[in-house]
Amino acid sequence: MESLQIGRAKLTWLRGGVTHLDGGAMFGVVPKPLWSRTYPYDAKNRVELRTDPILLQIDGKHILIDTGLGNEKFTEKQLRNFGVLEQSSVKESLTKLGLTVHDIDYVLMTHLHFDHACGLTEKNEKGNYLSIFKQADIIVSNIEWHEMRHPNIRSVNTYWKMNWEPIINQVQTFNNHIEIVKGLRMIHTGGHSEGHAIIVFEDGGECWIHMGDLMATHAHQPALWVMAYDDYPVTSVHQKEKWMSYGYDKNAWFTFYHDAYYRALRFNDSGQKIDSIKRKR
Repeated sequence: MESLQIGRAKLTWLRGGVTHLDGGAMFGVVPKPLWSRTYPYDAKNRVELRTDPILLQIDGKHILIDTGLGNEKFTEKQLRNFGVLEQSSVKESLTKLGLTVHDIDYVLMTHLHFDHACGLTEKNEKGNYLSIFKQADIIVSNIEWHEMRHPNIRSVNTYWKMNWEPIINQVQTFNNHIEIVKGLRMIHTGGHSEGHAIIVFEDGGECWIHMGDLMATHAHQPALWVMAYDDYPVTSVHQKEKWMSYGYDKNAWFTFYHDAYYRALRFNDSGQKIDSIKRKR
């Protein structure tokens, strides 16, 4: 498992599963001759996308950023359509670090689409879904939490009851922003979903930003390169431009949940890559 120390924060990438989705959908209106130069694709025009939660260890707290694909949540048709070749092994990843799911103090949900939220719950022997991280406060924007429970015609296929009903008593919502521990903020952005949030950490001169699905992979660095999956693409562009510029000015690290090739990249104030953590394949 890859790790990165930034100021007081230690980040470790767990194994949450993998999907393969259509490259055209992942890059929206960007022509294939452009995006294909920066991100590989297969014979079916699909791109590999990890769903790997980040374990953040800071000030004696164990914090999880998103939760992976979970297990036994998909029909055979969904496994095929989403190109799921690997499901979650988050518990096994934690065991290797000497931890269990009961050690997690907070779960920070950038948003609640199934590929981020399926790892919140699991089925017991009676077929009922239960919370996995029973000791954790689950933090999400109030807009996202509302839509999770009241999806519209577009979002109903990605907000699943099995992922929210068992955790309802653990959820803590926020409006514009919330500070989890000193220097660690969740900030509502909208864009990819109406309630989407990013995570920003600053500690002295050190900074990292988790853009969630506003910059799903390293290939999505250009501000205009947003997904066809985005509910509010113009908002995505504006928020992405704002926070990428913020990070460039601070030579911040940008971390990834979906990228199959990089765990994190650091840029200078001109947006040029100056350091990277590659995923071990």
